[in-house]
Amino acid sequence: MTEDILHFVWIHNFNRVNGLFIDGSGEVEVISPGDHNFDSGPDFFNAKIKVGDTIWAGNVEIHINASDWNKHGHNHNPQYDSVILHVVVKNDTQVFSSKGEVVPTVEIPYPDELEWKLHQLIANETWIPCANHIKNYGDLNLSMWLSALAVERLEQKTEQVFKLVSEFKGGWEEAFYVSISRSFGLKINAVPFEMLARATPLKYLARAKDSILTLEAVLLGQAGMLDFKTDDADEYMLSLSKEYDYQQMKFGLSPIPGHLWKFLRLRPSSFPTLRIAQLAQLIHHSSGLFSKCMYSTSFDKLQDLLRSGCSHYWMTHYTFGKISPAKLKVLGDDTIRTITLNTIIPFMFAYGSSRANQGLKDRAVTFLESLKPEKNSIIDGFAKLGISAESAFSSQALLQLKGQYCDKRKCLYCKVGASVLLKKVD
Repeated sequence: MTEDILHFVWIHNFNRVNGLFIDGSGEVEVISPGDHNFDSGPDFFNAKIKVGDTIWAGNVEIHINASDWNKHGHNHNPQYDSVILHVVVKNDTQVFSSKGEVVPTVEIPYPDELEWKLHQLIANETWIPCANHIKNYGDLNLSMWLSALAVERLEQKTEQVFKLVSEFKGGWEEAFYVSISRSFGLKINAVPFEMLARATPLKYLARAKDSILTLEAVLLGQAGMLDFKTDDADEYMLSLSKEYDYQQMKFGLSPIPGHLWKFLRLRPSSFPTLRIAQLAQLIHHSSGLFSKCMYSTSFDKLQDLLRSGCSHYWMTHYTFGKISPAKLKVLGDDTIRTITLNTIIPFMFAYGSSRANQGLKDRAVTFLESLKPEKNSIIDGFAKLGISAESAFSSQALLQLKGQYCDKRKCLYCKVGASVLLKKVD
């Protein structure tokens, strides 16, 4: 027996409670099950029930045994004094609020058939549990559920942004710099790029903003990439090393270990040396980068802002000392899309939330809808089931569905899973 099953029944089949009696009070009719609460406090807020001729409004708590109320300490917690109904499988004891008042309790039969159907569903060895049912959910229903999932994913990313900003004591620009640096590393070098940004506070780069050589020297030196033999170095490398030695002594900088960077199986255009040079160029040319990104009015303008190139040396190099054919090396569309998706949109939504700026939040969603969908095995998997992603908004929703519901077998909390279970139970 699990409380999750009872929560599902309360949300979707609350009419099972109708007609049952609360001792000394009368017959129960559930008007509204309320809002599911996933934080501390009662399981459901703002429920509405009718007992006899009286309508009660308040919160609902659900347990397997009534005695769990006391085991969980609710009898001493004022948070639970607002509970108007205690729903249990076994009413093994009378329970009281912290004020000493009796908590109305109703006993319901445990839905064994529902639990069995759930076990059958989550034990399914198809790519996702409902692979054979998801297309039957209906296009409109699925579209509404995916929209909710896209916003849910964006809100989760927003929480991560708030944590990062809090870590920097409210410093939005510093947090943004760390996040955008991480995005420059894509998946394979995300961690060392974040370490580099944390080891090189923005205030030091701001002082060197007008000199691309100094910016490159500080960033590449802090990345642990200037540890080479003088005899093997070209003029540019020697200039970087000399400049970094000066800046390191001036500001007491400590580099991260150079061995953290990964080059293997990367295309040269994604080599961390070149990416760092492009990050330096972005900082060099973009004064007030955070504000410009937050208040970009179109994705095209945002692309133009982020499409940083590199200094002259890197036009003929991908790494130190190895000359390559001359090429203008700007950030590509895929990289800009990744940076926008992983940093700019979450920061825009979070910044809008912090400033009660609905327009900024709406623009973040609009940008998400204007981006092309990601290309990966998860999106391909849904495509094979007949569900395609038309934009990053829908691909983000599918990633949320797969990662937070399907993989975790949280079918009880998924709209598609719930529809499958309800049809089977009915």
